[in-house]
Amino acid sequence: HGVEDNPDLAYQDFIKWGEDNNTGWVRFYVNHSGRLIYDWLTGMGLEFRSLGRQPGNSVRRIHSTLGGGRALVTTLYRESLKYPNVEFMWNQKVTDLVQENGRISGVETENLRTGEARTFRASAVILATGGFQSNLEMVREFWPQDLKFPDRLLFSAGFNAIGSGHQLAREAGGVLHYMDHQWNYATGIPHPRHQGTDRGLSGGSSVSIWVNEEGRRFVNESASPRYSFPAIVNQTSSTYGAIFDDKAGVRMSGTGWDDPKQVISEEAPDLMKSAGSIEELAKRVGLPADALKGTVDRYNAMVDQGKDRDFGRFDSDRLPSEEIDIRPHTPQKIEQPPFHAIQSYPVTRKSMGGVSIDLSARVLDRNNQPIPGLYAVGELTGLAQINGKAALEGTFLGPSIVTGRVAAQSALAELSHKPGQISKKSTNPTQPSRQAEPSVKNETCLECHSLPELVDQKRPGYDHFERVHRIVLNEQYRCVGCHSEMAPVEMESHQFDRAVQAENCLRCH
Repeated sequence: HGVEDNPDLAYQDFIKWGEDNNTGWVRFYVNHSGRLIYDWLTGMGLEFRSLGRQPGNSVRRIHSTLGGGRALVTTLYRESLKYPNVEFMWNQKVTDLVQENGRISGVETENLRTGEARTFRASAVILATGGFQSNLEMVREFWPQDLKFPDRLLFSAGFNAIGSGHQLAREAGGVLHYMDHQWNYATGIPHPRHQGTDRGLSGGSSVSIWVNEEGRRFVNESASPRYSFPAIVNQTSSTYGAIFDDKAGVRMSGTGWDDPKQVISEEAPDLMKSAGSIEELAKRVGLPADALKGTVDRYNAMVDQGKDRDFGRFDSDRLPSEEIDIRPHTPQKIEQPPFHAIQSYPVTRKSMGGVSIDLSARVLDRNNQPIPGLYAVGELTGLAQINGKAALEGTFLGPSIVTGRVAAQSALAELSHKPGQISKKSTNPTQPSRQAEPSVKNETCLECHSLPELVDQKRPGYDHFERVHRIVLNEQYRCVGCHSEMAPVEMESHQFDRAVQAENCLRCH
């Protein structure tokens, strides 16, 4: 793309933008990420489709994958399936670490489906349990002192980002640090499919304006969360209304919905208020009509003039080199009825503090000494403090991969394992061994598997099974559409092909 970049420039951006970074990890990351991430992943077949830029980066350097996060995960998963010594133990909750002779030598687990307790022994344990931003008690406990805790805080991190690995590491003697380095967003929306809870999503309309309870704009809506999040939580009510018109689209992060606006209107009609005029919309959402009308009129006039004189969201004469702190934004007037408003809130997202590790990804104790046999990676470590207090967006997956690879290489080196000792399977698990036969009907499968009954049982450890198969029933999908590897059906014996199953995510997401 003709972008001129180098490790020193990237290092300077990380340090300037993030503050309080772990300089050793930052230097390692900028020097080695091309080899450890890009070369490694493309060597497995992953493709990158675009190069973008977010606040804090002095040049474009965000690489987007073709196929999104699913493509990244399935690429790694399929590669793992090629090795006979790799085994995935699903639905196992780690309850404790095994410590013997001063070394971590395994994990105690509970099967979430059966309740069975089991011990797995190993020469090394790598914790990769994610952050804690779906645990509101931990979020509050480690909340930044310079920010007011909001009246309502939604949580939108992964369902399992509850700090379980933090507790395991602490019980083994590890320490936590920089836990108040939390990267949260200003764009929280109550989750349409978890109504009545504080489960949220990050989303809204990228061209909306944000107004407070007085009907006035109060922040640059395109600014980085570094600026917009404090502006939200330090308001009196810690909430705002996102105002946009009917030609504006709505996005939701992490859902895979084709039309979020339709999902909201059909499944959570109270979430988005609509009206034929700005004055009527103001009445519907409880805002001063004259103030909101004046705010919209002023914004539209500034769009015509090509300059946001209030918050600098867009300036037609702004040079690209001056846009380091804001996202590039093409303004759009709010003029086409019906007009819409979504009540929005601060929302949790990512942990940038966590378990303390050294440059070999070994968990450190109170004396800054490594705990033998125990490693930690990814968001559990706060991304090794590569980001410091503020994230260069696009640098969460990258540090997770780098710390994961460093931990694996460190563990193998400690065990004197030589590369190339383990051979891959000769077959290619990415291709189904047999193709589905059109003659296989759902009735054949339902003779043994009563989906309506199984979906309604609410069994522990079957949350995902219930969600996807409820979609199967509602949409009347054919069983062999997802389970093509089982056709023709052998009634006495048939089993899943995990690699084939990995391709089915797109049916729901």
